Amino acid sequence: MESFLQVENLTKSVGDRVLFADVTFGVNEGDKIGIVAKNGTGKTTLLRCIAGLESPDSGRITFHGNLRLGLLEQTPALDPDLSVIDACLSSDTPTARIVAEYESALLSNDSALLEEALSKMESAGAWDFEDRLKRILTQLKIVDLNQRVSELSGGQRKRVALARIILEEPDFILLDEPTNHLDIETIEWLEKWLKQSRVTLLMVTHDRYFLDRICNQIIEIDRQQMFTYQGNYDYYLRKRSERIEAMTAELAKVKNTLRKEQEWMNRQPQARAGKAKYRIDAFYDLKERSRLNLEEKNVKLEVKSSYIGSKIFEAKNIFKKYGDKVILSDFSYTFARYEKLGIIGENGVGKSTFIKMLQGLVAQDSGEWNLGETVRFGYYNQDGIQLDKNKRVIDAVTEKCEDIVVNGSQHFSPMQFLQKFLFTPLDQQKYIHTLSGGELARLHLATVLMTSPNFLILDEPTNDLDIITLGLLEEYLSEFSGCLIVISHDRHFLDNIVDHLFVFEGDGKIKDFPGNYSEYREYIQTQNDAETSASLKNQVTERPKTERKERMSFKEKKEFEALSKEIEDLTAEKYSLESMFNSGKVITDMDEKSRRYNELKELLDEKEMRWLELSEKDQ
Repeated sequence: MESFLQVENLTKSVGDRVLFADVTFGVNEGDKIGIVAKNGTGKTTLLRCIAGLESPDSGRITFHGNLRLGLLEQTPALDPDLSVIDACLSSDTPTARIVAEYESALLSNDSALLEEALSKMESAGAWDFEDRLKRILTQLKIVDLNQRVSELSGGQRKRVALARIILEEPDFILLDEPTNHLDIETIEWLEKWLKQSRVTLLMVTHDRYFLDRICNQIIEIDRQQMFTYQGNYDYYLRKRSERIEAMTAELAKVKNTLRKEQEWMNRQPQARAGKAKYRIDAFYDLKERSRLNLEEKNVKLEVKSSYIGSKIFEAKNIFKKYGDKVILSDFSYTFARYEKLGIIGENGVGKSTFIKMLQGLVAQDSGEWNLGETVRFGYYNQDGIQLDKNKRVIDAVTEKCEDIVVNGSQHFSPMQFLQKFLFTPLDQQKYIHTLSGGELARLHLATVLMTSPNFLILDEPTNDLDIITLGLLEEYLSEFSGCLIVISHDRHFLDNIVDHLFVFEGDGKIKDFPGNYSEYREYIQTQNDAETSASLKNQVTERPKTERKERMSFKEKKEFEALSKEIEDLTAEKYSLESMFNSGKVITDMDEKSRRYNELKELLDEKEMRWLELSEKDQ
C-alpha cells in the first residue's frame, strides 16, 4: 500500500505550553484516520501544520507523490462577496480554473478568448464539471447558486466548502470538525459519501457515530504523546481502557521498585561513589518514570437541579411565521415533569426559534405559553456565551454572581466554581476573546449551571466540547432530575439522553416520535421499505391490459414461482445487512459484508427484472 504522508518527530508549543512532542505517524493510501484528544491538546494545530498553514517547532512532514490535498476547516474561509457558484469555481484546481475562464470568456464578448476557453474545456473534459457542481450542491441542499456567501448561515457555508472539496477530487482530505453546524441528514449524506469514496482521510471530530462508521484507524493525543489504534472508535475505546489499566499497573510496579531503590540509595551515602553506576542510573530513570500522572482532569458536573413543580409548561394553539415561512402552525403540547425531549430537523426549519419562544425571547404571532411558577431555565445558546469578550474570565463571571450556591447549600466563590470546569487560576486571568472554542464551551456550560436550573435548554451543546467532556455531560443529563430540551445533530448524544423527539418537518409541522434517534431512523427505514415494496407491487398490478398476454410455459411457471421465493430471501438478506450497517456496532468482516451487499443489489435488480418480464404473461 502506497505511503501518502509521513510525520516525524513533530513538536509544537504555544507560549510555554507544549501541545504535542515528538509525534510520529504515517498515512497510507486508503486510510481513514480519526484524531481524538481533549480540547486544547493541539488536534486542529496538527492538521494545520500538515496542511502547511502553521509551522511546527521541530520535526518533518513529508508527502509522497504528487498528491491533491483538500482541507475543510472548522470555519471555512470563503470570499463573502462571491456567489455560491463562483465560490466553488474559485477553487485552486486545474478544472475549476478552466471552467472559471470559460465563464469569464462568455461574459467578455471576445471571440478569440472564447475560442481558447472552449479548446481548454474540450481538452480537460470539463463540460460536465458545472453539472456535477450543481448536482452536489443540490444534494447538500444549496439551491440558490447566485446567493452571496455573506448571506449564508454557518451551516450553509460549511456545505459550500464541502461541495468545493468534493469537486476538487483530492487524493487526501483533512477534515476539522466536519459535522459542526450540519444537520443530521447532511451528516448522514457525508458519512455515506466518505464510506463509499476511496479517498484517504485524516480528520478531527467529536461525533462518535461518525468516527465509528468511517474510520479504520484512531490516533489519540494524550499527555503530549500519540497512540495509534488499528480499528474504529469502538475498538479504540476498548483498547484505550486496556492501555490505561496496563499503565496503571506498570506505574504501581515502578513506584514499588523505587521505594526499595530509595532505601538502597539512602544507605551509607558516604560510600555512594563506590556503588554500581548502572544501578544509580536506573534509580534516576525509575524516579522520572514514577512522575507519570495518570489522573484524568475532567469537568466536574456536580450541580443538582432545584425543585420543580408538577406544572411545567403548556403550549396552546401557537402560530409563528416569518414572511411566507411558517415555523409553527396551531401547535399545542403539555410538557411533563422530568421529560427529556430531543429536537431534530433541517437547518433553518425553526428549531432555535421554537425554544426562544418558549423562554419569551421571541414573541409568537398568536396562541399562548403557560409556564409553571417553579420553572427556572438554564439556556445554552448555540450563538455562544453572552459575556463581554474584552473582560477576563474571572471578572465576567464575578459580575454575574459573587456567591454561587449549588444544591441548595454549597457555597462557592467564582474562582472555586470555575476550577470545576478546568479553569485554573491562571486560565481565569485570560481575556474571553483569547479562549479556544472548547474553553468557551466549558465557560458557557459553567455559567448555565451556576444558577442550579431545573429546566435545561441546550441548543447544539456538542459543537465545541471534546469527546470526554461530552461523555460526562451525557452522564450528568441522564441523571438530571429536572426537565430537558436539547437540539443536537450528535446522534450518539441524542440516543443516550432523550425519551422522545420533536421532528420539525417544515411548514409548521412537528411530529412527536416516542423514542431516541436510532429508533426514529429505524422507523423511517421501515416506512421507506414499505413504500418501495408497495410501489413495486403497483408496477405489476396497475399495468393497462391493452392486449392479450402470452401464456407462460410450464418451465416458465416453475421459474416464476422460484423467482418469487428468491426475491423474498434476497430482500430479507439485504435488509438484514442494512440493519447491521446502521446499528453502529463493530463489523469485523466489513469488506466481505460490503461485497455481499453489492452482489445482493445486482442480483435483486436482475431477478426483479425477470420476474416483471414473466409476470407480463398469463399463467
